[in-house]
Amino acid sequence: MKASPLRSGLFRRAGGALWCVGALALIGSLSIAVSVGAVSVPLEVVWGILINKIAPDLIVQSWSAGREAIVWDIRFPRAILACFVGAGLAMVGASLQAVTRNPLADPHLLGISAGGAFGAILALLHTGLFIGLLTVPLLAFLGSLGATLLVLGVSQFASATSADRLVLAGVAVSFIVMSAANVLIFMGDPRATHTVVFWMLGGLGLAQWDQLIYPATVLALCGAYLWLKSGTLNAMTLGDETATTLGIPVARFRLGIFVIGALITGVMVAFSGIIGFVGLMIPHIVRLLVGGDYRRLLPLCALCGAIFLVWADIIARTVMAPDDMPIGIVTGLIGGVFFIWLLRRRFAS
Repeated sequence: MKASPLRSGLFRRAGGALWCVGALALIGSLSIAVSVGAVSVPLEVVWGILINKIAPDLIVQSWSAGREAIVWDIRFPRAILACFVGAGLAMVGASLQAVTRNPLADPHLLGISAGGAFGAILALLHTGLFIGLLTVPLLAFLGSLGATLLVLGVSQFASATSADRLVLAGVAVSFIVMSAANVLIFMGDPRATHTVVFWMLGGLGLAQWDQLIYPATVLALCGAYLWLKSGTLNAMTLGDETATTLGIPVARFRLGIFVIGALITGVMVAFSGIIGFVGLMIPHIVRLLVGGDYRRLLPLCALCGAIFLVWADIIARTVMAPDDMPIGIVTGLIGGVFFIWLLRRRFAS
């Protein structure tokens, strides 16, 4: 049954208002993220430095070189990386929930993040940067892809093809892959352990301007692909039989989404470490706001995921200031509580 023109118009107006509020919230969140920290920088100085970088000599410089280095070289790339990682993980989570028809699907729970961490640790401790800065993202993607294929293989081997059992297979593979990653750590150089802890617990402190091009490119290309497939994702939520009658090659499309999800997750893990539950929480929150149509859901998931991770990083940097708490601890705590609520809501209904 088609929606009435009045209802469609209300959805469009509500969606437009939500985008305006979200954009303002993101700009405000980025401003606060760059302002707060062990050394507080006033918001007017933050914006002055940004304007000066975009249009030099447009305003009079009234800040020290040290503050400019803190804002531009450390905090701005960190905040932007948080946006990329949050947006990417949220879009992957939403897409996985569609093709598995499981509201608990998430790159962390399905073992994809663990595979990315395995690849990153392998590059850092054993293979070295044999192709330069691309080595860690490449091996992280291959690790995520390998974990994804392993999940699919285990689900077929155990006849766990249902949506619920696929997540259980992902949890089992995640434990296996993390055990293998721990073996790599045990066999590696003990002096590099502090670097590996970054990937195990998650963090954005290594963000640099010259490296942001990699997650930005992957997010733009893969995010555009997922959005263009919104109609197919909508059909997949109705079940394999319905999708097949609509002419969708279900198995091939599901594998393609898993590969795209592995690519996004692997690259994000390479620069941020393991950050869990973003892909689980954000799609559910956005569905409460705009419904289940993936044409609206995916872009808003990216926006809300970016805002959420920026604030998670703010919490991680301020709770134990001047020390940084790993951001994975913050998202794990919030995500764990959300996961319990989701379980209660799902099984109590």
